[in-house]
Amino acid sequence: MNKKLQKNGKKDGTEDKMEERSLRIYSSEKTFFSKITNTLTKLLIPTKVGLNSMMISMKRNNVLKAYEASINVEKMDDAKKKEIICKKLDDTYALYLESIDKHIMDSIYKKVKNDTASEFEKEALSQYYMITHLKETGYTEYKYKKQMYLMRLDYETVTNDKAKLLEKYKRFYTMEMETLYKGLLKHYSIRIADNISDGEKQEVYNKIFKTLEEYISGILPIKMEMDKDNELYKEILDGYNNFERFTVGKLDQNDNIEKNMILLGISRKLFTHSLPLVVAEQCYIKLMKDARSLIVDTKMAKKQQKAYSLLINIMEEYNVRLLSTKIYWDKPSLREEYKTFWKEYQNINKLKDSNYDEYIRQKEILFISNDLKKVYTNENKYYKIIKFYKNRLVELGAMRNLLDSYSSEGNYTKANKKKNQRSKKEKVVV
Repeated sequence: MNKKLQKNGKKDGTEDKMEERSLRIYSSEKTFFSKITNTLTKLLIPTKVGLNSMMISMKRNNVLKAYEASINVEKMDDAKKKEIICKKLDDTYALYLESIDKHIMDSIYKKVKNDTASEFEKEALSQYYMITHLKETGYTEYKYKKQMYLMRLDYETVTNDKAKLLEKYKRFYTMEMETLYKGLLKHYSIRIADNISDGEKQEVYNKIFKTLEEYISGILPIKMEMDKDNELYKEILDGYNNFERFTVGKLDQNDNIEKNMILLGISRKLFTHSLPLVVAEQCYIKLMKDARSLIVDTKMAKKQQKAYSLLINIMEEYNVRLLSTKIYWDKPSLREEYKTFWKEYQNINKLKDSNYDEYIRQKEILFISNDLKKVYTNENKYYKIIKFYKNRLVELGAMRNLLDSYSSEGNYTKANKKKNQRSKKEKVVV
């Protein structure tokens, strides 16, 4: 259900006016009239807040009724009735979001302007303007993010003040938010496929990981609590628990890469259509590049080893979660090459229970050797990681270290060339 903040292209100018309004800086000079104005505004604000809250509650109840009616819409045989119910849900949803939007501008905006707002309200308005600025540069992204922002804001209100309403609202909230997150991820996937610069691609990659993190930290826990017996959630439970480790404390570069790897792994279960395999593959390749860079840029041996272990894990995730399920390959030869690799990986896996150390050693050799072939295609760019891989393969006993040097015995001195030439001439004269 793809919803818009304004239905059927109708524009009454209200939304644009609210979106384009911004805080102005006024003189700090306190005059008699400015004091009276501020006092009157402060007196009127509570009334405005009350009216807006009542309006939001009414619109919220209407959209919840429409949502309940739409739950069983698929069971109906009457196509016309289905269309009417779906349209009503769309209309009530649009009016509901507009009421929250109006509340922000009529109440929070004025409270911030008059320095009577709480820290939460100040932060809420700051986020609002950040999202509004997206309208000119990326309307599709703005459309999704604004809806997500408005619903998240009202969810906080319901959570704090509407205990009886909460359970009913949760179902509607998670359903709509999931639709919006899927739409946003699909938009980013299309952007990756566009002919954009490397810098722009990097920005889109970061947005994908940030969007996944927002969903998994904010929406997924609610859905898991509401549907505890869902087999899908049981499958991703280990990944979710691993992700939770990165929600507290300060994260370094290695931690961020690992967190993104976990997010990407969970997404292969939750967003297979919104984040297609080809895009997920590019995300994995980006993470491997980041891990390689971290290895060669890190001077401390301990951090370098940590980054190297992470790279091996990413390679394994990439092969198990993605390449092993890949059906369409650009070249048949690549598919055949991967079949050989995958068969070898499966054979190595058999050692896991009987000889774990040998399993780890052979797995490293397999992944490094395979990646070495890829980075060799651009030797100048990856010469540092190539050197690292070779040294590691020598340590693992998979490669011999052949030195391009020789040694000799005795002492050598530089001869005087002119003296030698003169001696030769003297010999000729004699």
